Amino acid sequence: MARILSIDYGTKRIGLAVTDPMQIIANGLDTVHIKDLHAYLKNYLTKEKVETIVLGWPKNLDNSDSASLKYVQEFYHWLLKNFPDIPVFKMDERFTSVLAQKAILESGIGKKARQNKGLVDKVSATILLQNYLDSKRMNTL
Repeated sequence: MARILSIDYGTKRIGLAVTDPMQIIANGLDTVHIKDLHAYLKNYLTKEKVETIVLGWPKNLDNSDSASLKYVQEFYHWLLKNFPDIPVFKMDERFTSVLAQKAILESGIGKKARQNKGLVDKVSATILLQNYLDSKRMNTL
């Protein structure tokens, strides 16, 4: 089997998470500065076999498009153009940052580590990916 890659796209940093090859566990992979994202993904996707990309799709609480959606849409089209053989699944990312901050706080790590915004992005991508895996499993039961 191949991995599933999750992307929490932000205007400054992008959180990445990936499954193990058996697609059982979601793990934080990295946080990448936006200017480095394209090169990072091209490098990663040539080295690792990825079956699906899960892209966080920003929505407002009322389900309307968020202001940041235009940036995510541009990136979505870049993914489709550059990796046409890898399906990209758009997944609602509402509350992932809040859940990530809560998980980090409850993990017991120190205050200085909790202030690392990149950690929140990586954990958000992990939560997004775990939600995808859970929904995939629910549909196969």
